[in-house]
Parts: sequence; structure tokens; C-alpha cells
Amino acid sequence: MADLLSYKCPFCGGNIEFESATQQMKCPFCDSVFDMETIQKLEEKQGYSPDDMQWEEKAGGDWSEGETDGIGLYTCTACGGEIIAEETTGATRCPYCENPIVLKGRFQGDLKPDLVIPFRIGKEAAKEALKKHMSGKKLLPKLFTDENHLDEIKGVYVPFWLFDADAEGDFAYQGTRVRTWSDSRYNYTETQYFHVERGGVLGFDHVPVDGAAKMPDDLMDSIEPYDFSQAVDFKTAYLSGYLADKYDVSADESIERANGRIRATTAQAFRQTVKGYMTVTDEGSQVRLVRSRAKYALLPVWILNTTWQGQKYVFAMNGQTGKFVGNMPLDNAKYWKLRLLYGGIIAAVIFFGSWILRAIL
Repeated sequence: MADLLSYKCPFCGGNIEFESATQQMKCPFCDSVFDMETIQKLEEKQGYSPDDMQWEEKAGGDWSEGETDGIGLYTCTACGGEIIAEETTGATRCPYCENPIVLKGRFQGDLKPDLVIPFRIGKEAAKEALKKHMSGKKLLPKLFTDENHLDEIKGVYVPFWLFDADAEGDFAYQGTRVRTWSDSRYNYTETQYFHVERGGVLGFDHVPVDGAAKMPDDLMDSIEPYDFSQAVDFKTAYLSGYLADKYDVSADESIERANGRIRATTAQAFRQTVKGYMTVTDEGSQVRLVRSRAKYALLPVWILNTTWQGQKYVFAMNGQTGKFVGNMPLDNAKYWKLRLLYGGIIAAVIFFGSWILRAIL
């Protein structure tokens, strides 16, 4: 038995047929017309291949002999976070859980960072940033500001994987344009469907993904961006006076997050070029990475821990730019009071607006 071959309309899904009078393919349902070249192209585009987002070059370099002398690896016995600091630091506290951390060994054998962005903002500026962050917050409990105290403030070099690549993208969309008119008997609506394609290359430099499992990803994402024009080749001297968190999430394990950020940005960039349509829907896409590589970097972060009513609050500040983030408690009584107040104002506006409208009419 012979196989049956059918062609689907990319706009409405109906079977399209060859029309001898026009020597073209036509959909009898939406009246879309296609020439043979378009049909062949649609066949080739049907079913995009999976994304090809493989990374070519690996991050980090090898340590030179003697370069790790004087630097020790500390492990927190409570939360398991691993922190790099000068070996002369006999005891300190974990910047994540505040428990004591003790010297365990050196990090020889691990990758050496390629880059570092030195701290440009000091500890006192971080303290002032915390005060500024809490000021003017209408829903913040007053006692939180009065009784809250700073337990710990640490300057930490957080490990990041920086991903560079060119993203080649192919995207297909369906766009619609709608025209309406009427006569003495009927109202008419005409909907036109368009097949839209976009393709090109976007370059990505230093897409950051933090390599510390104990560091909340949303906290690190929130203090971006960093100015990588100020990054310098790594030297152990930059660690003096600060802690340096050892990576425990490898570059390979971070690729999925990097790919997600690259793909989302690429899709958004191409989508913004599709204009002039009433609606636009995605039909298919593929992103391929070329000239990809990863770097290992240490980026400066101030970690501030505070305690209030037995609960700990963690804040973070970009040690280069000063961007400050962190969650604070909510005063439920203030929240509901403001909500009722605003609700009453809106109700009053609606009531008097409708009353005035009736009076005018």
C-alpha cells in the first residue's frame, strides 16, 4: 500500500492542496497561498533540531608551584560551606551560618581563578548601606530597626564561572493582523496570518553563575551587574584581609544555568524585532553556541548577618558597585491597615465617579 503524504497549513493546521489554476498550494480553510519554494522551505524548517549549546573551552588554570602557600581551606562543621582564607587565620565564623570554622587543609589541586575583581567598597560603607536599606520602609516593623543588631559582616570573594559565547539563533513566529469594517447589514473582520522568521548571532561576555552551593543564587543574581572592565589577573595578594569561598559547584554543573540565561536573552532579543502585528506566537527555534569558553573568577561580596526575635536575616552587597539587597520582616498590622486604607480610597473614587457620571447623563 502506498504511503499518503499531506501538507499542513502552518497558520490554521488544515491540509493544503495544489491549485492547478494558480500553480500554487492553497489552504481551503484560511485561503492562505504558498508557492513551491515556500513549501520546500517549510518542509526543511519543520521540526527544529534540539539546541546545540556545548561549551568548547574549560575554565580555570593550574596553580604554580608555591602559589598556594599560606592559604588554607576551612570547612564549616555546621553547614558544610568551604571557605578559602589565609592560613594565619586560626579561627573565624562562617559568613553563612555564623558557626565557628576550623582549618582543615589546603586547596591545592583545585583550579586557579583566571580573574578577580578587587573590593572597591569598604566595611563601613557596607554598614551604612544596611542602614539606608532599612530606612523609609513603611511596612518594616519599627522594633526591627531599633532592636536589630549586626552580628557579622564579612568581605567574601565568591567563586563565579563566567561564560563567553556567540549564540546563533533561528526563530520562527506566527503574526496576525486584524482589519474590521461594516456596512448597513454586517460587521466584518479579516484576520491575516504571517509566517515570520528571524536569525542572527548575539555575543555574550562574562555571563556569571556563582559556584558556591551555600550561596543563594537569587541573592547573587540580585547584586549584579559587575563591571568586568575592572577585572584583573588573579593574584593571591587580593585575598589578604578577606575570605574567599572555594567553589563546590563545577563549571560543568553550572552550564545549565548559563545556557538558560543565554537562551532567554537571545529569545527576548529576537522577539523584540518582530513588530507591526496584533499578535505574535512562537512556532519554533534553535540556539547554537560557537566560540564558547568559560573562565573562573572571584567576585567581591559583603555578607551581613543580623538577628531579630531569634530569626537571622542575611544581606548582600556588591563589593564593587555597592548594590545592596536582602529580605526584611513585614509588619502585618501596618500591611492590613494600608490595604484597607487604599481599598477605601479606591471604593470612594469609584462611587463618586459613578455618581458624577449619572448626574451628567
